[in-house]
Amino acid sequence: MSTDGAPPGRAASQPGTLPQPVAAPLTGAAIFLLLNVRPGGEQAVRDLCGDLGGLLRSVGFRDLTGGLTCVTGFGSDLWDRLRPAGPRPVGLHPFREILAEGRHAVSTAGDLLFHIRAVQMDLCFELAMQITRRLGDLVTPVDEVHGFRYFDERDLLGFVDGTENPSGADAVAATIIGAEDPEFAGGSYVIVQKYLHDMDKWNALPVEQQENVIGRYKLSNVEQDDDVKPSYAHNALTSLTADDGTEIQIVRDNMPFGRPSEGEYGTYFIGYARSPDPIEQMLQNMFVGLPPGNYDRLLDVSTAVTGVLFFVPSAPLLESLADDGDDADGDGDGDGSLGIGSLGGAPPD
Repeated sequence: MSTDGAPPGRAASQPGTLPQPVAAPLTGAAIFLLLNVRPGGEQAVRDLCGDLGGLLRSVGFRDLTGGLTCVTGFGSDLWDRLRPAGPRPVGLHPFREILAEGRHAVSTAGDLLFHIRAVQMDLCFELAMQITRRLGDLVTPVDEVHGFRYFDERDLLGFVDGTENPSGADAVAATIIGAEDPEFAGGSYVIVQKYLHDMDKWNALPVEQQENVIGRYKLSNVEQDDDVKPSYAHNALTSLTADDGTEIQIVRDNMPFGRPSEGEYGTYFIGYARSPDPIEQMLQNMFVGLPPGNYDRLLDVSTAVTGVLFFVPSAPLLESLADDGDDADGDGDGDGSLGIGSLGGAPPD
């Protein structure tokens, strides 16, 4: 539900507000591609936005069972460069850095996010290659992470990740903007953070202590009872409740990643919500503590090395950015076409 108390709007199901696949099912492979756009590269980005639907179909057609999807998000600065005179999503801003007693939620660069998901990595890789070829030297890479499914949806710390994700209509209600920001109905927000784990330090902890840090039993994935779970447990600090007593939900699609030869082991956090507020509150609880000082002990072994907030426009709005190049000053001279067909499943011309 909305953190401002407004009920989920119906706009996301109306023509022109079709969401990007932010609530798509979890997959076995993902690529998280973050890019910065060089000055002068804005039109290339607009053109790509108009063609992404066709690229997605062309790559995905090679394996119709592969479940290929791509979510495209825009950082605060790039959005202003693409639409300097247009309206602005109410929740879009640079990622808010948090620093508390040495615990640091860093704010890092990132104009564009491509969250590419599929059953297998080859589809993700091919689409990422096509996107980067299109943009060429008009962009600079910020980060590229190849995530994978680790056994039964576990992270590299050995715990199942994403157990409390909403699904179906609940996932849509948690992630898709509605009547609270009608100009951007059908859109979403996403925060990404790349966490690196000190596996030697983590593995030195007794399993019981690991379970207290997470708030779940490691083998069974059953949540600890409230009279057992410490107040600093990760799932205690990231559980939010609205004024009416209902749980405030987000959709996480975290993925493990790593390079054993480099001693790099991590979790790529990616959280979607209809407002940045709940994710930002969860991070505040984790890094500062609730109350202050009662912080998430997972941060004793995990370090955030990136942090970016993106706006995810609806699929029609994403495609319409291709037309904004003819009307970048907002004077209404563009042709106004939404080009819904190519993202909506219609055959290409």
